[in-house]
Amino acid sequence: MSLSDRINETVASIYSRIKERPTIGVVLGTGLGGFVNQLDIELEIPYASIPHFPVSTVQGHDGKLIFGTLLGKPVLAMKGRFHYYEGYSMSEVTYPIRVMKELGIQSLLLSNASGGVNPEFKIGDIMVVHDHINLFPSNPLIGSNDNDLGSRFPDMSEPYDRGFIQIMERCAVDSGISIQKGVYAGVPGPCFETPAEYKYLRVIGADAVGMSTVPENIVARHAGMKVAALSVITDLGIEGKIEKISHEEVQQAAAQAEPKMAELVKLFFARL
Repeated sequence: MSLSDRINETVASIYSRIKERPTIGVVLGTGLGGFVNQLDIELEIPYASIPHFPVSTVQGHDGKLIFGTLLGKPVLAMKGRFHYYEGYSMSEVTYPIRVMKELGIQSLLLSNASGGVNPEFKIGDIMVVHDHINLFPSNPLIGSNDNDLGSRFPDMSEPYDRGFIQIMERCAVDSGISIQKGVYAGVPGPCFETPAEYKYLRVIGADAVGMSTVPENIVARHAGMKVAALSVITDLGIEGKIEKISHEEVQQAAAQAEPKMAELVKLFFARL
């Protein structure tokens, strides 16, 4: 079965359960899971009940699509994402983004937890992503291209929409929430970086590093969607500040920043 056929089957299954088609999508990574509390939830669909959908295996990623409204706007929230390090192919990692596009999503917000490599960053900072560096060993667009899904050679001169970045910055000012802006380096994981790798990432221009987001952004841009992304800085890969880190500690740091993240996203969606 072709990718397009699988997408059509998935979308048909979802359409049979929802009343209103969303136009705004959000991937709730570590640090934004509580955003669903801002929504007037109409329906939750476990990934396991969706045809051709992978199932999230990572602690802290619930694994369900949530349909609801925020300030009267229909929103689709993906609670729990898929990572390359889980053993999924790039096509599987990004499959939900393809489905979102076919459901009618035009504006997409990605969120994640990341390690800060910019010496001006501190734990708990929120970074608005304005560019990325793809350090994954593969690309989700490798292979035959379906022209109905996007161009063979998509332009990536504006991976994160400049207008969205400006809106996010205005929201931060109006709410009194301090933000950073920077470049996100996407790596395969699952181990955290060595001190030498952190130093390398800073040298090549990264401000933060994480194990997601980049493949999703590539596919979203391939599909013609406008994208914004937020990172919560949960640990530091800065010389002299590098300490042992665990996934549980990342979750704890993300949870502390979550209220600010949720408020910023709510204001952002209100202005779209």
